[in-house]
Amino acid sequence: MLVFMDLASGYLLMEEVTADRSFATWYARANDCLTTLGTEVRYLVSDRAKALIKLAQTGLGCLSIPDLFHLSHDLAKSYSLAIFGRLRQAKRELEHAKQGLEKLQKNLQTDSAQAAQAQARVAAWATSVKDWQEVGRAWRQHLAKLSGILHPWRLVDSIRQTSQEVEEQLRAELKAIETLLETNGLPRKTATLDKVHKQLAGISALVDLWWQTVRQDLTQLAMTPMWTQWAEDVLLPLQYWHEQLRRTRHPGHKAQMALVLQAVTEVFARHPCTRQLTPEVLAGWKAWAAEHARAFQRASSAVEGRNGYLSQMQHNHRGIPTRR
Repeated sequence: MLVFMDLASGYLLMEEVTADRSFATWYARANDCLTTLGTEVRYLVSDRAKALIKLAQTGLGCLSIPDLFHLSHDLAKSYSLAIFGRLRQAKRELEHAKQGLEKLQKNLQTDSAQAAQAQARVAAWATSVKDWQEVGRAWRQHLAKLSGILHPWRLVDSIRQTSQEVEEQLRAELKAIETLLETNGLPRKTATLDKVHKQLAGISALVDLWWQTVRQDLTQLAMTPMWTQWAEDVLLPLQYWHEQLRRTRHPGHKAQMALVLQAVTEVFARHPCTRQLTPEVLAGWKAWAAEHARAFQRASSAVEGRNGYLSQMQHNHRGIPTRR
């Protein structure tokens, strides 16, 4: 299945059933669509399929951005089962230890040494359960932090950031994940970690690319430094965090975004540039900023969702059009 979508709008440029997913096929179909519409691609978000990377870099002449969803999924798939498997095992052993202790307590002939050993086993497995619960919480927090880093502004305080700063934070977070795994005796899955490491620079490049597009617009508008600062540090983050708050489902991120959005809203309301604009002009600026906010696309999960729906349709033998 080939699905080519504008992620910002959800518009399907191309959808086709084919067994051939080579670069040549992708390029021929994508190029036909783009030529018909008279448009071009600024960047392509996808998994790391070689054909899609080549489609972006060679065929469309744009950046190939690794998909944040797939990056996080690769990590989760490799280690979540191991971590929570240890937790389930510890819970089973704790239950067996408790049952053993109860049997001994009901036996009047049980000596104190046996009872003490059984109590020690219960305490040891209870500690193990607690430890692995903490590891699981830390693991989920690290995965969430990876997602929370990739924004044009820092999630914690809405300060502008560059691709280099984002990459440094991602590498630090991945290092913390490796430390967590090593500390708790989990095997290092080199292939997965190396694959993720290789994608960090590419995924971080989205930030500078997005800022470049924004500043090209502002340059064409001949903005003064004060108005440029208002657009970059006040108006754009206002619309961006609105958009991200609408999209995200993660409770922690949602709460943090609500806080940062509230702070930015207050700054926006009292900023002298905001106060100079009529409601009609301000609405136009907000629409401009909202369009740029929607253009920051970190994952192709909408495409994955479409693929999943079409796969189910095919599985149910309802059939799907050969090409759209």
